[in-house]
Amino acid sequence: MKILVCISNVPDTTTRIKLAGDKKSVETNGVQWIINPWDELALTRAMELSEQNAGSIQSISVVSVGDASVEPTLRKALAVGANEAIRVNLVPADSYSVAVQLAEVVKQENPDLVLLGIESSDFNSSGVGAMLAELLGFASASSVSSLELSSSGLTIKREVEGGTEQLECPLPAILSVQKGIALEPRIPAMRGIMMARSKPLKVVEPVAVEPLSEWIELELPEAKSACKMIPEDNAKELIRLLHEEAKVI
Repeated sequence: MKILVCISNVPDTTTRIKLAGDKKSVETNGVQWIINPWDELALTRAMELSEQNAGSIQSISVVSVGDASVEPTLRKALAVGANEAIRVNLVPADSYSVAVQLAEVVKQENPDLVLLGIESSDFNSSGVGAMLAELLGFASASSVSSLELSSSGLTIKREVEGGTEQLECPLPAILSVQKGIALEPRIPAMRGIMMARSKPLKVVEPVAVEPLSEWIELELPEAKSACKMIPEDNAKELIRLLHEEAKVI
């Protein structure tokens, strides 16, 4: 079995976001870039499957759509244990353009299983997994919180309203995973970091695609008002503020 994990290059979740002058993009100077946390969990689960099913997993590859700035993030994935990395040389315009590029990579690499996070921590669109499955005609599932290999393909569990759903899924398949799929992301060891330098990182040119959406303008949320402290014995004032200012009662 070959596994392909799709990786998004996102700002560290503690980054203080600033908008560029045109208000159509984010200022990237000084930003620390990381593997999207949900994608990192997908990669971790791929590594766990390889360890739990000795000899069943032929290779684990990672792929990202972006310019050369995403290569350090791909190297981090190689340091965790992926065998090879692929970068599609295109600055993503929207989820659809990313899905089209990933679909071409899947056609070339022919993996049995494609894993990706349920969403990215920057734009949170949750659209790439479903679009990719539709473009390829693969079996797919989202919100996957458990994944095991089975004689018929895959046994998965996914979160649904009011409980958990267990399914048998044939291969090839595309799964969008969420928290619970793996215990915790792996921290690359020094040996892994050194080995990542010599692992293959292939750059492929993108196919032509017209984005289906464009950014008109970005704006930051309004600043939160100052916190008001109400004496514990002044319930009347608390009720007044909740009614007149917060307008929640």
